[in-house]
Amino acid sequence: MARYILLRLVGIIGVLWIIGTITFFIMHAIPGGPWDEREGFIAPEVKENIRRKYGLDKPIHEQYLGYWANLLRGDLGIPFSSPTETVTEVIGRTWPASIQLGSMAIALALVTGLPLGLIAALRQNSWIDQIATAIATFGIVTPSFVLAIFMIWLFSRTLGLLPPGGWDSPKHYIMPVITFAVSPMAIIARYTRSSILDVVHNDFVRTAHAKGLHQRSVIRHHILRNALIPMLTIITPMSTLYVTGSIFIEGIFRVPGIGRFFVESVFLRDYPMIMGLTLFYALLVAFAYLLTDMLYLVVDPRIDLEKGV
Repeated sequence: MARYILLRLVGIIGVLWIIGTITFFIMHAIPGGPWDEREGFIAPEVKENIRRKYGLDKPIHEQYLGYWANLLRGDLGIPFSSPTETVTEVIGRTWPASIQLGSMAIALALVTGLPLGLIAALRQNSWIDQIATAIATFGIVTPSFVLAIFMIWLFSRTLGLLPPGGWDSPKHYIMPVITFAVSPMAIIARYTRSSILDVVHNDFVRTAHAKGLHQRSVIRHHILRNALIPMLTIITPMSTLYVTGSIFIEGIFRVPGIGRFFVESVFLRDYPMIMGLTLFYALLVAFAYLLTDMLYLVVDPRIDLEKGV
């Protein structure tokens, strides 16, 4: 197990290097620069001094090597748009709101999506299954920004029950969390239904019923345990992505999270911020898949990760 984890960690380092390298050269290959939109307000000599301050006047290979040298020392750089703090400090300041939003959304998606998929599978082809499938399909095909605008129109403008935006009190959480939870709820429900249907007709389930075991015991110990393995493959990485924020949800509901800040960094050509957030996202996703493999062992100790069985 230790050897497997060590090899995965080495692989994660390689993945981060590849993603960082691609991101770095794509950023610098795009025409223009961080201060080009403000040429009318910044004198050319002032702009050149700013470029020199951030090392952008150096050849591209020197900038590349310098960035990785600083990164190895734990320095992600100073964002152009917020020179009074480091990239690490900006992430630390904006990520808590995204964690809060994403965690509540995933929790809501799990407590609604898992039962919905389970009931739909156990009542296959019934009217319950059809309603559950329709709800899941609606959640998958409806864009989050469309649902967000509709909820603001209904609950804020028409009924006046909830504030249209902000992140100051529990009342501000309701619409962003529900809007953010609809898509993962639908995905979880569909995967749960599919995974359980793959298991429910197996011989060991029929044997458990033949032994006279109670339906709840069969579901808990035989069906869910075996259906959880494919479900973990989608749920764990998806949960990690959802705690990194949403561009549309945070923008529409004015949530001061990291997703909204990432979009602003792209428009401002904030190279250190783009690199830092890209590597941060990649690291979270890589560890999410490693965590998924560890959870496989919890669900089924017979799995041998090193042999892949």
